[in-house]
Amino acid sequence: MANMITETRQYMTFKLGDELFAIDVAQVREVLEISQITKVPTAPSFMRGVVNVRGQATPVVDLRLRFGLPERADTVHTRIIVMELELDGEATVLGGVADSVHEVIELDPGNINPPPRIAMRWRTDFIQGMGKRGDDFIIILDVNAVFSSEELALVKDIDAQIGEPVFPH
Repeated sequence: MANMITETRQYMTFKLGDELFAIDVAQVREVLEISQITKVPTAPSFMRGVVNVRGQATPVVDLRLRFGLPERADTVHTRIIVMELELDGEATVLGGVADSVHEVIELDPGNINPPPRIAMRWRTDFIQGMGKRGDDFIIILDVNAVFSSEELALVKDIDAQIGEPVFPH
């Protein structure tokens, strides 16, 4: 299981389908409106492609597909969450497509429980905890665990493949 949460933190909440998720706001660089995503031919199915983020080609993953949800057409609410992950001690920037992004909230450890060990739709190794806010449950993701070293290595390969020609100046 992921590390237990022992201090009050801020989380950015977003939806995939009917589920409310949260990630530590410290790992979020920015949130973008859905834009032109350039497909990369050799990418895995959950990889949407790359987007230009401040002149950098940033790989984008469809979080719905990564979590085994059905594909869904983008809407006016669809957003790209640009995150910074840590892979083998090295920072990796990655965009994740979410159905919608909601707000930044603060949760203290008293409102966060460990993920249930059974009857979970989601892989418990992806989940840091289950937050409770009012009547809502919020699935707090461990984004570093969501993507394996092999998958992030693919992202780095794609990043290396695309280089400058994808977004010429």
